[in-house]
Amino acid sequence: MSTRSGGNRLAAALLALAAVLALPACDSKRIERLEEGVSTEADVRSSFGEPENVWDAPGAPGGRVLEYNRQPQGQKNYMITIGADGRMSALRQVLTPENFARVRPGMAMEDLRKLLGKPAKVTPYALKRETEWEWRWVQPPNSPMVFTAVLDSDQRVVRSGSSADRAVEPN
Repeated sequence: MSTRSGGNRLAAALLALAAVLALPACDSKRIERLEEGVSTEADVRSSFGEPENVWDAPGAPGGRVLEYNRQPQGQKNYMITIGADGRMSALRQVLTPENFARVRPGMAMEDLRKLLGKPAKVTPYALKRETEWEWRWVQPPNSPMVFTAVLDSDQRVVRSGSSADRAVEPN
């Protein structure tokens, strides 16, 4: 291996690390620019870019939910609700203990995705006929965690739970 290609790899790795570390700061600035009831969908897209997914807003005819995930590098996923009037009515970070408690056996895969957003990792286990979905999150005050939902061959939740994120070194 030449020193030049090794230097290029190091520079690329450092740039990737800087981008990951900047995610929380960038999100905070993006969120500060938006105001519920005032900001429009165009404002949201200008701040956050194109959403990962767009869902119909439950209980709000004509409303939509824009999904912005920060997985696998980040530890948050955002759901931003746009009302029928085109204005932002809610911005919430959905990887929370309260939302994890809403995950129940029998829950459909689509409902799980609408609740938590795109997972950081999807691992199929063909012999067991199960698939694990994992989301990285932070338990207050600052404990890196992983929430795992196991889905069966019918794409329904079988079991779920949280554990310490072993991929992150403790402080």
